[in-house]
Amino acid sequence: MKKDSLVKQIADYVIIHKESYYRLAYSYVKNVDDALDVVQDSIYKALSSVDSLKDPSHIKTWFYRIVINTSLDLLRKQKKVVSVDEETLISCHIKVVDKYADIDLHNALESLPENCRSIIILRYFEDMKLEEIAEVLNENISTVKSRLYKSLEVLQIKMEA
Repeated sequence: MKKDSLVKQIADYVIIHKESYYRLAYSYVKNVDDALDVVQDSIYKALSSVDSLKDPSHIKTWFYRIVINTSLDLLRKQKKVVSVDEETLISCHIKVVDKYADIDLHNALESLPENCRSIIILRYFEDMKLEEIAEVLNENISTVKSRLYKSLEVLQIKMEA
């Protein structure tokens, strides 16, 4: 029953002082919606970790610390998100051309014999060493090297065409 009364005490306290916590969150994140999210997340975190509050007389400082940490967490997440200007987005739109190169490469790979295609895939798409490829395919390393060399020559000719 003590936990339930503590949860009620925290909820009542947060409701009474919600404007103060909102202002605190806003002072960090500088955005109305983000500040509201911070307060909401902080309430959830506080209620989820009610056991960490040892002394109910410290609700104020305890919850302030939760709001600050939640605000800082949000700011760290936002730093990882890089905004891109319109010019960069337009230049990235050229990637459509790359799809054709990918299709050509895919078709060129498909035209190779299975044993040669496997070596190319293992070497360049799976980043395996030649010794590992030889072991996987149960082939001599010199055989793997010669097939790799010949396959690359064929691919180069097909991609240039």
